[in-house]
Amino acid sequence: MAIDLSFENKRKPRKGRVLISDPFSKDDYFGRSVVYMCDYNSEGTFGFVLTNFLDIDLSEVAKNFPDVGANIGIGGPVQTENIFFIHTLGDGLPGSIEVDDGIYIGGDYDLLTEQLNDGTADPSKVRFFLGYSGWDPGQLEEEINRNNWIVAPVLNPLEIMDTSITDIWQRFMKREGKKYDILSRAPIDFNDN
Repeated sequence: MAIDLSFENKRKPRKGRVLISDPFSKDDYFGRSVVYMCDYNSEGTFGFVLTNFLDIDLSEVAKNFPDVGANIGIGGPVQTENIFFIHTLGDGLPGSIEVDDGIYIGGDYDLLTEQLNDGTADPSKVRFFLGYSGWDPGQLEEEINRNNWIVAPVLNPLEIMDTSITDIWQRFMKREGKKYDILSRAPIDFNDN
């Protein structure tokens, strides 16, 4: 009996969901990645890669940023010189926009740095990225149809915020069922086996 190891999508993309990358992609940004979708509409899609980090603290690259041990994610290949952030501070940060389930994007950056500096904002409730991932209208749908991505729900919003999770791609793959669990353990290149 043959095991079906196809990688295909059955869900529609929308903000607040994640994209799980094809297990055999060798792309520098998107290979074995999870992307949190912050917006999805007729003008395109954007989100942040949750699996790639720089080996430095945000205070080392951001002028006047407090040393709070903030990891920097590599959010994607677009505007890599800019800092973006998602958070669970809600209305405590003016200018924020709710993505889904208590996760917000953006807001008053200067106020955020003040709050982090004086201890009124918890650094674990903010996640920072250099750059973002973006798709033009129809581009993501084409990639999904080519089986480059699986769209998946977020079961626990705190998981999106936790930068200590090193196996988030495998976790999301495993949730999709047995064949995806098997695929998550396969080598990227079977010639390496």
